[in-house]
Formats: sequence, structure tokens, C-alpha cells
Amino acid sequence: MAITPISEPSLPPAAKTAAPWLPGHAVWQLGFRPFYLLAAMFAAISVPLWLLSYFGVLQGALQVGLGWHMHEMVFGFAVAVVVGFLFTAGRNWTGLDTPRGAHLMALVALWLAGRVLLYATPGLFAAFVDWLFLPLAAWPLLLVLQRSGNHRNLFLVGLLALLALANGLYHVAAFGALALSPAVPVQAAILIIVVIESVIGARVIPMFTRNGAPGATPVSNPRRALVAVALMAAAGISWLAGLPGVVTAPLALCAAGVSLANLLAWQPQRTLRVPLLWILHLSYAWIGLGFVLLALASVHIVPASAAFHALTVGSMAGLIIGMMTRTTLGHTGRPLKAGKAEACMYWLVQLGAVARLLAAVGPAPLLVPALVAAGALWSLAFVLYAVTYAPFLWRPRVDGKEG
Repeated sequence: MAITPISEPSLPPAAKTAAPWLPGHAVWQLGFRPFYLLAAMFAAISVPLWLLSYFGVLQGALQVGLGWHMHEMVFGFAVAVVVGFLFTAGRNWTGLDTPRGAHLMALVALWLAGRVLLYATPGLFAAFVDWLFLPLAAWPLLLVLQRSGNHRNLFLVGLLALLALANGLYHVAAFGALALSPAVPVQAAILIIVVIESVIGARVIPMFTRNGAPGATPVSNPRRALVAVALMAAAGISWLAGLPGVVTAPLALCAAGVSLANLLAWQPQRTLRVPLLWILHLSYAWIGLGFVLLALASVHIVPASAAFHALTVGSMAGLIIGMMTRTTLGHTGRPLKAGKAEACMYWLVQLGAVARLLAAVGPAPLLVPALVAAGALWSLAFVLYAVTYAPFLWRPRVDGKEG
């Protein structure tokens, strides 16, 4: 499942000269291009918008609430990256085209419409437009997997369907039509994305490490990886169902233990001099820490926000920035080598995760400075990605191939 350049036909001349509002432009040739760029820009803007609202700087129509923040960081930012990644990986797996050109433009426009409407005119129509994106994005992926006979990855379409269900439940709960806290479907979506991370990570991180870290001999254990996913799912279901800590805590601790055992077998110590690798290992380690914190939250030792921010900022954002840089480099025909800009992005995200965790579990006087630091570090990381990688995403591949 490696996201690496493959042999493809030369890019048509029209794609090198088309205007950006035309389907033939380079940015519309593969899913990662528009979704990565827009997701990074949205990430950089949305967190400061939330913090300014939280601290009372923004008032009235400009202000956003906690529900918007929770929803948009998962169903806006993270989902855009997941879809962009799966469209790109899906073509690698099958050799068939995933959405491109006018089809990709329409899906991007739908995603953008969801973001604008939920901010400017939240209501039933905005909720429907936002919800529609995931089913319409999952459908073409399902078709190419079925046409190619790639049944191994069909479960990912099922996980996208579960994300769509969680998004729908969020909106229904937010409108008060369901006796459920809107935080529950958001937490469910986070746990689904963590499962996707775990599955993809277990496939590619050992392979990337073997190929990119001198002297590394990582051991991939598919059975143990499957056990880790099963335990994560069980712990997540237990948490979402509100089962007592005596049930949830052992499941979460076992999920953490097996996940960290997987990571140790991949020899993270061999990657310290290779930023494109250590960011994946370090971010994967946050999954284990997140489930430890979930166990503690289930017995009321730490707040739930500590666990879910470890899973989102530490693990999710870390793996996102690591894979966004890697796939962009590989699929624009550039060497898979991180420079100072990439290392800076990685450190900014990881330090932001530490700051956000400190805001959740640290002493009260540190809350405000830790939140401000976490938000600033997060935004700087994604601004740096957008500024550095926009030219790569906007222009044709340097090797003249398609994609």
C-alpha cells in the first residue's frame, strides 16, 4: 500500500497549460492535490478562529462554538485529508482512476460549501450539504475497488460509511432531535479514524522504515496488528456506550500495550536521523498514549479531552502531516527526502500536541498559555505546509507523468 510513484503515461500537454478553473489543470489530476492544500489552509485558520471565540475576542455572527470546533476538526479537516489520501492510494492499488478533473472539482466544491455554510448559515441545509460529502466521496472509491477485485481494502469504504453515519448523528443531536451529546458521534469519528491510522500504519510504517532507515530490520506482525485494531474498537465501543471504567480501562490499556508493542517491533530508534520516518513512529506512539489516557478518563483520573486531544493532535495530526509531505513528494515526482521545512512542521505539530495535553491535565494557571501555545504551534505547522507545498500541489509532476 505504499504511496510511491508508479509508471504512468506522460501528462497531456493540456494539463500543463490549463487555467486552474478548468478540469485539465494539474491540481485536479489526483485527489491529494486539492484536498491536502485546502485541508492545510483550513487547519491553519479554524483553530485560531475557535480560540478567538473561546476567549471572547470574536462576538456575534463571527463567533463559533465548541460544537463547530469539534465537528470541523474531524469532519472538515481530517476527513478531507483521509479522502485525498484514499483517492490517491486507491489509484495505486487498482490502476484505475479515482475522481479527477470535473468530478474532483465537484467534490472539492461540495466540501468547501459544507465549511462555508456551517460557519455562515448553520441550519438544516448546511448540515445536509456537509453530510453529503462523505457518501459521494466513498462511492467512486467503492466502484474502483470492486472493478479491480481489490477486496482487501473494501473495509475502508465501510469505515467511510461509519464516518458518514457519525456525521449524521452529530447533526441530528446538534438540532436536539436525538437525546445524545453531539460530542459522542465526534468521539466515535475520532476512534474510527484512529482505526484507519492503525491499519494503514501497520502496513506502511515497517516498509517505509526498512526502505529508508539504514540498518533497520523492522518486524511486521499482521496478527498482532489485527489484535491491536480489535482492542481499539472494543475499548472505543465500551467508552461510547458509557460502560463502567472497570470494563473500559482494561480494554483501553490492552489496546495501548499491543499498539506500542507493534511500534517497538518497527525499530523507531533507527529512524531518528530520518524525519520522514520518525514523524510516523512518534505520531503512532501517541495512539498508545491516547488509549492509556482513555483508560484513565474512564475511571475519572484525567478529563476525556486529554485522551481525545492526544489521539487527534498527537496521533492524527502527526500522521497527517507526515503522510501529506511524503505523498506530496512522491506523487509530484520529487525525492522522498525531508528538509528543514518538513522537520520544522513535524516539530511544531508534536510540540503543539504536548502543549494541548498540558492544557488538559496541567494546573489551572497554565490553561490559557498552553492553549494559546498549542493553537499557535498547530497553525504555524499547517501554514508552513501550505506555503512550502502549494507550488508542488499546483504544478504538474516534475517527471512529466500523470497525477
